[in-house]
Amino acid sequence: MNNLDSLCQSRLFSGISPNDISQMLKCLSATRKEYAKDEMVVREGDLVDDVGIILQGSAQSTKLSVTGKQIIVSLHYPGGYTAVLTAASRGRRCPMSVQAIEPLEVLFIPIKSILSRCTKLCMGHEQLLGNLFDSIAERALELHDRNDCLIMPTIRDKVLTYLTRVMRETGTETFTIPFDREAMAEYLDVDRSALSRELAWMKRDGLIDFYRNEFKLLQKAVEKDFH
Repeated sequence: MNNLDSLCQSRLFSGISPNDISQMLKCLSATRKEYAKDEMVVREGDLVDDVGIILQGSAQSTKLSVTGKQIIVSLHYPGGYTAVLTAASRGRRCPMSVQAIEPLEVLFIPIKSILSRCTKLCMGHEQLLGNLFDSIAERALELHDRNDCLIMPTIRDKVLTYLTRVMRETGTETFTIPFDREAMAEYLDVDRSALSRELAWMKRDGLIDFYRNEFKLLQKAVEKDFH
C-alpha cells in the first residue's frame, strides 16, 4: 500500500479524488516524518497543533494511571489519526502518548491549514473541512467504545463487550484481535493473569473459543444480551 492509498482510506480525505489530494498536500503545508519502533510520536502533556495521519506502520495511544501503570487507549493503523481531538481543541495539552509499535510513517497537517480558507481555492478544501468534523466524531466514538468496556463490572463482561463489538465490526463470529494477552489486559485495564484465567473459564463455559489472538464467540454468548 502506498502513501496515497493510506490517505484515500482516511476519513479526512473521503470524497476527494487522489489527484486533488496530491495537489492539496502542498497547500496544506503537509510534512512527513518517520519513526523507529517504540519511538514516541506524541508525549502525554505535549501541545499538538497538527493532525497526524498514519501512512505506514502502526502505533498505540497510551495513558499513565495515577499509579504509574500504562494503559492502552487505542491502536492506530494506516489511514488512522494521531491526536486529532487535541489538535482541534486549540491549546489543550495531549492527554495521552502515541508510540510507534513498528517502523512508522506519519503525515502531519497543521490544523490551521485545514481550518483556514484556501488561498488557491482548491476544489476539495471545503470537503476537507467537513471531513474534519466527521473525523473528530469518529475518534470520539472510538473512545466511547473503549469506555463501554471499562465501565463493565467484571472481567468477563469487559471481555464480552469488547469481543462483541469486534464481531459486529468484522461481521463474522471468528475474528482476530490486534492484541496479545498483555496488550489486551492493558486495553481492558485488568490484571493479565486474571484475564488469562477468565478466558480459560469462558472457554470452559462455552462462551468463546480462541487460539492466541484469534477468537470465536459461540452461540451461547451471541444470544446473551450483555448490555
